[in-house]
Amino acid sequence: MEKSILDKQAYSKREFLLPALSLFTSGGTLICCALPTLFVTIGAGAALAGLTSAFPALIWISQYKLWVFAAAAIILTLAGYWQWKARYLPCPTDPKLARACIRLRRISLYIYCISIFIFMLGAFFAFIAPTLL
Repeated sequence: MEKSILDKQAYSKREFLLPALSLFTSGGTLICCALPTLFVTIGAGAALAGLTSAFPALIWISQYKLWVFAAAAIILTLAGYWQWKARYLPCPTDPKLARACIRLRRISLYIYCISIFIFMLGAFFAFIAPTLL
């Protein structure tokens, strides 16, 4: 009995933690590739130069963008797997906790979908847009 309660708590932590982590990593892809491209496109090269001098890690992230995208893709895949696996897990019988459980699942799914959108946007600016120019 005690093990099943711990399993449910582990699922609920993964159900929120992995999508939040996927949002963080996909945000990294957006910062490394889409943001500099946007600045150059709108003619704000000086703003980009100021940004890279304030945050020199931006250059490192851009140099290793393939690794950044690979890590983000792995985390997005894991988050999607846990979203899929946890979609029919039972929520608590207490009505208040059940509403919180359903709300957390919905928020987690929204975060995951936003993460995928950000990842795809970053991938477009990192790999497809340079070939179009």
